[in-house]
Amino acid sequence: MSENKYKGKTLNFWQLLNDHKIEIPIIQRDYAQGRKDKKEILDNFLNALYQSLISEKEIKLDFIYGSNEDKAFQPLDGQQRLTTLFLLHWYAYKKERISDHNSATLLEKFSYETRITSREFCKAIVTNTIDFTLDIESLSSLLIDSSWFFLSWKKDPTIEAMLRTIDDIHKKFRDIDNLWSKLTSSESLISFYHVELENIGLTDDLYIKMNARGKLLSPFENFKASFQKYINDKNWEDGVQFTDSFACLIDTRWTDLFWQHRKENTIDEAFMRFISAIAMIRQSIERSDDRITNIERFQQNPNHVRVDSFSKAGFQYLCMCFNIFSALSDGAHDLTLDFPLWQHSTKDIFSALVYDDNLSSAIRNSASYTQKVLFYAQIEYLRQAQTFEREKYLEWMRVVRNIISRGDITKTGDRPAIIRSPQTFDGVINLISELGEGCLDIYKYLSEKENFKSSFARQQIDEERLKSKIITKFPAYKQGIFATEDTNLLQGRIDFALFCIDYDKEKNNFDYDNLIKVHSVLTKYFENDITNDFRRAMLTIEVNGKYKFYEYWWSFWNVLGAQKRCLIDKYRELEYYIYGNYKNRDEYKNYFKNLVNKLTEEDMEDVINNFIPPDKMPNWQIRLIKEPHLLDNNCKSHYIAIPEDESCCYLLKSMRPRDLDGCEKIE
Repeated sequence: MSENKYKGKTLNFWQLLNDHKIEIPIIQRDYAQGRKDKKEILDNFLNALYQSLISEKEIKLDFIYGSNEDKAFQPLDGQQRLTTLFLLHWYAYKKERISDHNSATLLEKFSYETRITSREFCKAIVTNTIDFTLDIESLSSLLIDSSWFFLSWKKDPTIEAMLRTIDDIHKKFRDIDNLWSKLTSSESLISFYHVELENIGLTDDLYIKMNARGKLLSPFENFKASFQKYINDKNWEDGVQFTDSFACLIDTRWTDLFWQHRKENTIDEAFMRFISAIAMIRQSIERSDDRITNIERFQQNPNHVRVDSFSKAGFQYLCMCFNIFSALSDGAHDLTLDFPLWQHSTKDIFSALVYDDNLSSAIRNSASYTQKVLFYAQIEYLRQAQTFEREKYLEWMRVVRNIISRGDITKTGDRPAIIRSPQTFDGVINLISELGEGCLDIYKYLSEKENFKSSFARQQIDEERLKSKIITKFPAYKQGIFATEDTNLLQGRIDFALFCIDYDKEKNNFDYDNLIKVHSVLTKYFENDITNDFRRAMLTIEVNGKYKFYEYWWSFWNVLGAQKRCLIDKYRELEYYIYGNYKNRDEYKNYFKNLVNKLTEEDMEDVINNFIPPDKMPNWQIRLIKEPHLLDNNCKSHYIAIPEDESCCYLLKSMRPRDLDGCEKIE
């Protein structure tokens, strides 16, 4: 086994620069000595340097460890001291207006690999002319106001700390004459033990062992560094100007995008949420063999994304998405949605994706599948639209809203989201990819499109095509259709409303005025909850000679020959009543249709009060209709039991009573 070799000698900073390029490696933390919370450490260090220079007493700064990687010395321990020494040498160079080109070239040999912004800042302060007088108080303000200074650099914690250190150096060292020669001469008073470690490599484990003060890079920083190497190895950016490259943009323009609306002092997590969402989308679009597994992994934790999750097309798509939303950051385009999203409600899709916690899930650092589908739909419009048309954008997003809002309502009123698994996410992404061909004018596209490859949400697509044909033929009807599908009960589906107005697509007998009446009934009586007045009114409705709307619901519960029935308990059970998968649904939903149509002509109270019972109606049913207190006070469960002879009914004390004791008998 080969042995590691350790070479050591005493050097000053200028001698080290003559011998090596100094590169702070990606594994190192940000420059910390200039941080506010490290002021005492920096003051002590600068005081020691200052005292050495003015008293001409030699000072040794302990060991600086590192190894040579790609012809550059990468410190394992000593980053903070080297950075401060670089800034001190730069200050002396600029203060004394040194014109030696070789000196400038040597100063450029100090660089940061951790962030491209830090690297570019170090280069910029050396190569740009900086004229300052000794009586200026804030040298950092002069730098920030310079034309070459990017405002996004202020967000780099290393640059922020460097600017603060520059101000402290200026205050302390501005009155020292011949500072440059004192620092760069071979007899320099300031030196350190330089230890070069051969064949060691800068691993995370070694770094932690050698430098207990170290801070591991965030998952984003690790991903960014790995991705940049992957991009270079794959030659994905051959011929691309540096200012247009991934490495430059992710530390400048794209950082600005996430920084503007940050909620904390870090945006690394926001970056990873954005990148992982794009990775999930591309896995579906590119139909990778392991896409379902990857989608689930990325959804569970955005930090699970790896560089090889991206193909070249996926990388280009990611960059395009970054550029799209960066271009929108000026607020010129209004992307807010003017219609309800119900359980998926969010004011800003982008913010929901990258900043907001997912409160409906244990996965708090990842947006929901549904939010990511909305995000993808948004991208599809923005990438195709040369000119943003808000009306067309909203129409497209409305169609997508209707697809993702469709749910399989259960008998008990539970309504889980349709997109709640990697499989359904994969299905809807491919559907929206197909629909996206017509996103710039979705209703025209749907009205003309005959066949779709995707089988996802086929019923909803058929309804959207039907609506599109009506809207394109009768544009004036559009707002009424929108208002109807925006009701809380229907949530994007209007086939029940069309059923109420007896619409026949073959005859195309669309009665717009009647639709508006149905919409008014739904918003007046069925927007938030159902009442006992509704239950009483339903008992007055006849279908096929029967007044038995409650028989839609059955149970195995049977005590003394009494069968349990439901008067519709929860609000969302009403949706099950009209759309649910149960026997004879088409018969029973006619009860609700007939009530809705009655309510277009008279109030709920009138429906109840004007009802004249038929001769054969059981007395208990007449009493439930005419005596409000029976349901209000004695049937909080909203369940009843009816004997086979229908001679009476029992108002059940709970949904699952063990027997009829305590259940009021109505005859």
